Amino acid sequence: MNDFNARNDIVEIGKRMYAKGFVASNDGNLSVRLSENEILITPSGVSKGYMSPSDMLIVDLDGNVKSGNLKPSSEMKMHLMAYKSRPDVTGVCHAHPQIATAFAVARKVCDKIALPEVIFSIGRVALSEYATPSTTEVPESIKDIIKTADAVLLSNHGALTVGKDLFDAYYKMETLEHFAGIIMYARLLGGEIGLDSTQISDLFSIRKNVFGKADIDYLGDGYCGGKALEKAASGQDLINGMTKEELVDIITQTVISQIQK
Repeated sequence: MNDFNARNDIVEIGKRMYAKGFVASNDGNLSVRLSENEILITPSGVSKGYMSPSDMLIVDLDGNVKSGNLKPSSEMKMHLMAYKSRPDVTGVCHAHPQIATAFAVARKVCDKIALPEVIFSIGRVALSEYATPSTTEVPESIKDIIKTADAVLLSNHGALTVGKDLFDAYYKMETLEHFAGIIMYARLLGGEIGLDSTQISDLFSIRKNVFGKADIDYLGDGYCGGKALEKAASGQDLINGMTKEELVDIITQTVISQIQK
């Protein structure tokens, strides 16, 4: 991406995140892929609501600073892991939106397909293991799940979204926070109700045919299609992404392992 446009995009998204309360003080970080081996990233210790284009740094995928006078974001390694794991990703957004982060602190994620718009825009919402911020634990905690998720709740930390460009990543952060708020209210009313297999199949077809978004590998917790979409299309009953037979098998193996202890 063009360096000039990327710097201005980061400034604009930073202002939007700050205005919406997705970040406070100097929280959060943003980045854009400039080329196959270089990214533009926000500096450490600067409010995302008051950045200038000249504040950004260019670093390579090994973390070496190529240009810029400030220190790169303390979460740079997390951004680099996202780019290394996903060649299709050109923008990364990390923030602490309050409701989504509350889910991350509670270490809970919606395991039902309950809101069509989330499937269309995000797909799967994942939950990472806890990792100490600003350490190598953070990139390791997302190393596997970022391959099959565009939105990750970081346990006791915040949220991470990736996209085809920075605006796409940011809009996914907005959708994630909106979704978290809806699920929170739904649970106050007795809990969200998931869609059935036919409805799920229809939604994934729209995701692919209307929005042009391919399904990645389905991991059994509510999003991404793959094998689950094939099962839904074939008319097999799904329970949290699994057939009844698969669920029975998992329960059986769990009971056997407990008896053998």
